[in-house]
Amino acid sequence: MKTKLIIPTLLLLSASAMAQNKDWPGIRRYEQANSQVPEPVKGSKRVVYMGDSITDFWVNNDSTFFKSNNYIDRGISGQTTGQMLVRFREDVINLKPDAVVILAGINDIAENNGPEKLDEIFGNIVSMAELARANKIKVILSSVTPAAAFPWRPSIDPKEKVKALNDLLKDYAAKNNFVYLDYFTAMADANRGLPTELSKDGVHPTLAGYKVMEPLAQKAIAQALKSKQ
Repeated sequence: MKTKLIIPTLLLLSASAMAQNKDWPGIRRYEQANSQVPEPVKGSKRVVYMGDSITDFWVNNDSTFFKSNNYIDRGISGQTTGQMLVRFREDVINLKPDAVVILAGINDIAENNGPEKLDEIFGNIVSMAELARANKIKVILSSVTPAAAFPWRPSIDPKEKVKALNDLLKDYAAKNNFVYLDYFTAMADANRGLPTELSKDGVHPTLAGYKVMEPLAQKAIAQALKSKQ
């Protein structure tokens, strides 16, 4: 009897894992929502936010920020830059935005999909920026937000890698006339993490954290829309 119970359970687990593997980049997450996005209205400025959980949770914490500014949230919790790159056409380019705010990299540093070299993480973000530019979408490259530790990966110290990736992004943005959106400087505490007044877990912002980010994002978007990228 025990054997008969174990086999179906294993089969169910295997089927679940296979279903996830079939949509590794998460393209189906926003498939229906994307199909309902209308053509851009002449004179309006559409902006897509591409990211991971920090972007994903943003709209739930402050939906008014997105609705009132014609912003579209396309964050997926847990994602790495490689997954975002694969779905970039469906979730950004095909929506025909005027600008994209890319916030990515912290889950790569946390090794959510295994160890990655810094150049690989940076390269994926560069590829997203290049795709956007090729499609006449203005680019805002966000710094990785502060994190001194990961609750789900306590063995990893992310501080130096966060700094190194942010340095690469800032330099790349300057050389390519992209806007660099520096959340890190405005949010980091003395330990280069998120302070308790802005985050409960040291990684994901609370509403108070997003309220620090919002005016910075709006300023960067305005700058990008005026620029000749």
